[in-house]
Amino acid sequence: MIRKLLIANRGEIALRIIRACREMGIATVAVYSQADEESLHVRFADEAVCIGPPPSSESYLNIPRLISAVEVTNADAIHPGYGFLAENPEFADICESNGIVFVGPSAETIQKMGDKALARRTMQEAGVPIAPGSDGEVESAERAREVAQEIGFPVILKAVAGGGGRGMRIVADPDHIETAYDMASAEALSGFKNPRLYIEKYLENPRHIEIQVLGDKQGNVIYVGERDCSIQRRHQKLIEESPSPALTPELRKKMGETAVKAAKAAGYYSAGTVEFLLDSEGNFYFMEMNTRIQVEHPVTEMISGMDLIKKQILVAMDEPLKWKQKEVKLTGHAIECRINAENPDRQFLPTPGKITSFHVPGGPGVRVDTHVYAGYTVPPYYDSLIAKLITHGRDRDEALIRMKRALDEFIVEGIPTTIPFHKVVLEHETFRTGNYHTGSLEQIIS
Repeated sequence: MIRKLLIANRGEIALRIIRACREMGIATVAVYSQADEESLHVRFADEAVCIGPPPSSESYLNIPRLISAVEVTNADAIHPGYGFLAENPEFADICESNGIVFVGPSAETIQKMGDKALARRTMQEAGVPIAPGSDGEVESAERAREVAQEIGFPVILKAVAGGGGRGMRIVADPDHIETAYDMASAEALSGFKNPRLYIEKYLENPRHIEIQVLGDKQGNVIYVGERDCSIQRRHQKLIEESPSPALTPELRKKMGETAVKAAKAAGYYSAGTVEFLLDSEGNFYFMEMNTRIQVEHPVTEMISGMDLIKKQILVAMDEPLKWKQKEVKLTGHAIECRINAENPDRQFLPTPGKITSFHVPGGPGVRVDTHVYAGYTVPPYYDSLIAKLITHGRDRDEALIRMKRALDEFIVEGIPTTIPFHKVVLEHETFRTGNYHTGSLEQIIS
């Protein structure tokens, strides 16, 4: 049993984990940097420990300080949330070596899926469809050119240790591959301390579909529907919904079963997602596996009735999944808009500062996950996400109507946010009809 859990994260996800623990009777420890002293997750945890100055390298990414916080509070488990150390195999291994329950998959699985080239190979061996590309890393621009000519242009170079759109370059012809290779490799080295790249055939204007999976340590894995994450800016998700307007029941089942196969091939347990690219003809290809809880997990919770954070914790305590695949029932439709402290009129420039007024929407089918309040100062050191607005309805139309209403009710004053941007997107015909793809946002805001 987990008696006391330390949350190695900040902001709304830290508060979300605290809420789940409170309902489970588990005491919580919040950690915070000096910049986050006034955050709600610090206020609502049972205990709180300052772990350093504002830079994340000296606080939320500082493993020795996190382990010290566990020791001084006598916590027996750590939940990494998302971002920061959530997909760091070294952190998971250190937790396990020190007898600390890590709420997530094994260090071995995180390592295997974190190496994108190895993940591709693992999926290929398991019979999961992958896009044409290199068998592993491409060691040079010349080798990248050879592979690209074999599979055909356009291609995309990706960081082996990558994520979040960093270390990626699209190449349309042989003349630009050397420059693209050097730029992607340098960006990968800067962002991930690993310059290695691999190459894939670039799919133009696909849908980005992720399948939520749950696995336990007894080898059981289920899928809990999908989320369409195709509304993106520079590979960063902005709006998610479930079910996807693009999937038929037959395709949904096929993708779900493939995701289960992928998770089993990775030896996966805990909550995670298997991400696919879906082309216009219904073909889908493995992209990556996220070995953590996702920012957009509330979308799945709204249509399934599951508490995914609680499921993670129960699996970490060696509890088997209580639901079989046939018992998973999805109801209605859910949409999530990420409310960021950014100015859409200035190329989405981050806008840290003091929030002078803050009012969240309510009413049927509306959920807001946030750690901020009137008087809170958004620090400049971290991700700009300040709230997640989720609506649920009997169908997509009702979820969309409720989202529009909720955005109108959402008041944030003192700093610019992405609320006006979301209103524009939701009113655009491309989104209203559900006929969008990963390149649609450029068309919507142009």
